[in-house]
Amino acid sequence: MDTSVAARIAANPDYQRLKSTRSSFGWTLTIATLVVYYGFILLVAFGKNLLAIPLGSGVMTLGIPVGIGVIIFTIVVTAIYVRRANSEFDALAEKVRQEVLK
Repeated sequence: MDTSVAARIAANPDYQRLKSTRSSFGWTLTIATLVVYYGFILLVAFGKNLLAIPLGSGVMTLGIPVGIGVIIFTIVVTAIYVRRANSEFDALAEKVRQEVLK
């Protein structure tokens, strides 16, 4: 890439906004994911009695829906990021590309 093109991209205010918005959004989702994952691991390590509570008269315990909840949370967080990336982030990136290539 030509250094003048890279400099124009870096100086573009829309690029700066894209970079900061995407970064802060990514870190927010990363922290939420880490809290859920490590929270589940800590619950497995130190809250065995809570996870062992039976649900109904069968063999299913509270740990199974909690584990499934972690998996569903991961899918939801991924979908949230993809949706925002496909709409807001891609639109900003295209705007920057069009302005720089003028």
